[in-house]
Amino acid sequence: MEYLIELQRSTDRPVYLVPHLMFFGKKPMRAKASVWDVLFGTELRPKALRRLMTLLKNPGKIFIELSEPMDLKRFVQAPENRNRSSVHLSLMVRRRLLVQLNRHRQSITGPALKSREELKESILTSDRLQETMRQFSEKRNIALYRVHREANQYIEEIAANYNNSVVEFGARVIRWFVSTMFDGLSVNHDMLIRIKALSRQGPLILVPCHKSHIDYLVLSYLLYLNNMPCPHVVAGKNLFFWPLGPLFRAGGAFSVRRSFKGAALYSKVFAAYVHKLLEEGFNLELFIEGGRSRTGKLLPPQLGFLSILLQAYKDRACEDMLFVPVYVGYDRVPEEKAYLHEIEGGIKEPENLKQMFRARRALKKKYGRIYVEFMEPHGLRDLLAQRKLSLQTMDQKQINELCRFIGNRIISDIGAATVVTPQALVASAMLSFSKNRLGRTQVMERVDILMTHLANIGATLSDTLLLDPPQAVGQAFHIYAQRKFIEPVPQTDGQFSVDPVYNINENRRGNLEYYKNSCVLCFVPAAFTALLILRRDAFQFSTSDLHTGYDFLQTLFKQEFPVDPEREPADLVAGALQAFLNDAILMPHPSLADTYNLTSAGFRKLGLFAQLLHPVFESYLVVLTFLSQASKKDGTAKDRIRKIQARAQRMLKSEQIERPESISKVNFQNALEFFSSQGIRGGEDADKIAPYMAALRTYLGLMSS
Repeated sequence: MEYLIELQRSTDRPVYLVPHLMFFGKKPMRAKASVWDVLFGTELRPKALRRLMTLLKNPGKIFIELSEPMDLKRFVQAPENRNRSSVHLSLMVRRRLLVQLNRHRQSITGPALKSREELKESILTSDRLQETMRQFSEKRNIALYRVHREANQYIEEIAANYNNSVVEFGARVIRWFVSTMFDGLSVNHDMLIRIKALSRQGPLILVPCHKSHIDYLVLSYLLYLNNMPCPHVVAGKNLFFWPLGPLFRAGGAFSVRRSFKGAALYSKVFAAYVHKLLEEGFNLELFIEGGRSRTGKLLPPQLGFLSILLQAYKDRACEDMLFVPVYVGYDRVPEEKAYLHEIEGGIKEPENLKQMFRARRALKKKYGRIYVEFMEPHGLRDLLAQRKLSLQTMDQKQINELCRFIGNRIISDIGAATVVTPQALVASAMLSFSKNRLGRTQVMERVDILMTHLANIGATLSDTLLLDPPQAVGQAFHIYAQRKFIEPVPQTDGQFSVDPVYNINENRRGNLEYYKNSCVLCFVPAAFTALLILRRDAFQFSTSDLHTGYDFLQTLFKQEFPVDPEREPADLVAGALQAFLNDAILMPHPSLADTYNLTSAGFRKLGLFAQLLHPVFESYLVVLTFLSQASKKDGTAKDRIRKIQARAQRMLKSEQIERPESISKVNFQNALEFFSSQGIRGGEDADKIAPYMAALRTYLGLMSS
């Protein structure tokens, strides 16, 4: 190093040091040496016999990684280094390269593994948890040793038990599982490579959307396949039943209760465990929606675990953490039937061994492709620097606001990464008709309109839609006909139609709604803007006429569609209008700025976009109708949902609402939560109900016209 530094000082030509690592497997190092290590040397410094065994055992597992090159010229000419001796600089270079190599190695194998007992002891003896247990003991008047025992039991309940052998076996099982049930994986590998490089800065916090139990299996498998350590996954306690529980823990899953209410000590122990994982350098994976989406839409962010992460960062568990939004989507979701049952008011069956055996039937079917889109990570340190914030000086209210901002930012990024599949596109076109009967040509025309809009806004399309759109759409149509979602209308004697006519199966509209919802977020700005233009009831309007109405609709449905915290309604309206201009739905006014004319063909297309949100408007109308006739003290939340569902059935039969898919338990819960936040809890709030009721009826009238 000293020679190279002296050489660099005597030449203008830059010298680059390129660190590289050779791996004989992905197994993480142990924190303590085993007997095998003592006798035959460690993996990094093996003795002769271990070298021979490694080469014989792992010839196919050897791989080499190149790390980021170091520009020695820039280093030597840095102002702080110019006057330092070559000996001193050589030591600095050596130290810097060793740190870089260690961080690179850890980004592939993960941090050195400690036993479950070591981690437990480290957590229980930490000053922070010791003080918490002492205060808990004094406050509850419980002996300290009993509190210590209770904390020990909580760690046993929570902690993962990472085992590399189980991970390797699991990777082979998941490879077989994916190839058996699916037609393959579509992944944006370029971004994954970038994320892998960024992981050397600090722990990755992978935040995928949650559509299926397959999500966490596929994501861990993808990382393992790309020479990255499997993350520690936050999993609901309900998943840790025998025999899957021990396997999940061995794969890196750790348990969390659905609620910390009334469990003060548990919450502190859980936070201490998360702090320790970050301190050790483990990557984490959390589902910010809190649970699987039963509707196909993204759910509002649940901020509890996010607040624990911010507190751990505040307590200096790590120098930085990088939040990585991840979209995981499917051509067809295996749990589709169960989701529809729950949406219609059925009770969720808890996960158990019986369910696992029933799931074997899914192996006999094909579910299309899986789509995984990684988004640009958000470094917490950079985010705080950009906003000129410091967690050390922020009060709890400010931290909560930051937590809400990060949660909404992540959900918005996941929404932006949505991959539109042929099944989702065709379902959207089919459900844009107000009647059940539709012609294939009509559906294809609407698919073309939606495809044009997706191209105008730069949405991400599935591989099949990019390669051969007509064939992909035709295949989706065929699948829906095969699954009896749509049924051909028999032709009468003596009649022949080139354009086949279909009826949507009334009992399968909910299934189509699920797949429509998987891409509906791409059309929400267009649908809101279309409704506002139609409400103007004129062929000419200005941009400013739409901003207030857009803000109202965005707020009304914030539980249904995530709101980007960094984009104003004016920006979203402008984006939708530009897409409409590109599709000749609108024409700019020849002389007036920010003024547009609606074309005759555009009027029909606006109706198509508006129809995509018809069920949501009807769901909220049902809830508001119920609230207008109920008392504030009328039953519990569960009773109210049951009564709302019954009312919705009556309204459907009496044709007060049109769509069976509007009867959605999830939509009703979201509507109740929103109206409650606005102070609407019963008929006593008639003055607050009136403007919302009028708006919903007006917009539904525009969709029906």
